[in-house]
Amino acid sequence: MITDKEQLKKRLLQLEAEITETKKRLPAHSVKPQVMMDLLVLEDERDDLLAKLSEQE
Repeated sequence: MITDKEQLKKRLLQLEAEITETKKRLPAHSVKPQVMMDLLVLEDERDDLLAKLSEQE
């Protein structure tokens, strides 16, 4: 049975991969607002997961 902590860690790994992929889409100049918003949303979710994981430990 998968625990809540394991699910959070799995999602965290997925988020890290998505963040890395989104950062690859960032151009050197003239960043599109939607790409930046996508990145910020992913990073916020990652930060929330990290906080939940630290609470559980």
